Amino acid sequence: MHLSALNDAVTPVAITELWQDIATRYSEPQRAYHTLDHLKQLFGQFEQIKPRLHEPHLIALALYYHDVIYDPRRSDNELKSAEYAIEALRCSLSEDQCQPIYALIMMTATHQMDTLAHEDKISDAAYLLDMDLSILGAPWSEYDQYAQAVRKEYVHVAKENYRVGRIVVLEKLLAHSSLYLTAYYHERLEMQARKNIKREISFLRAS
Repeated sequence: MHLSALNDAVTPVAITELWQDIATRYSEPQRAYHTLDHLKQLFGQFEQIKPRLHEPHLIALALYYHDVIYDPRRSDNELKSAEYAIEALRCSLSEDQCQPIYALIMMTATHQMDTLAHEDKISDAAYLLDMDLSILGAPWSEYDQYAQAVRKEYVHVAKENYRVGRIVVLEKLLAHSSLYLTAYYHERLEMQARKNIKREISFLRAS
């Protein structure tokens, strides 16, 4: 739907093939959190904030591809995902359409806003980054499942090393004046997200 909205010449067969490829990638055995369930959770958020987006179809495509390449042993997954997205979509979309998708995926590496040409794109990027962190503000039961799934993805890391490294990551998140870039997500999820993160840190320190 999102691809055909941007280019009505794209055939249903081509769309199905692209989706099957995405589904295969997100079903790889090394994934426990970055799975099709992660995409489902993100698109639940997407449906809620879609009216606020200026270019929802580009945001949707960035969501589909933002973790299409994922190896927990590597640090360049966002770059590889962005490159993969452009390679997959370049036959269907123009350069002007592909470029923001690439930029949006790259921003998920740091969750820092990049320089985009138009204010509308900056607004959309903020919503995408907040969607990607929305799990932090979920009810504790969902957050706990997320935290356990992340640990499974890093099963190759020794328990103590993971504990120390995870605490560092979580404390860096808490150091931000706001976890969320948009008022929409800040108002709804900020308080719960900080409670969840502090609770996980407490469990990690006690383990």
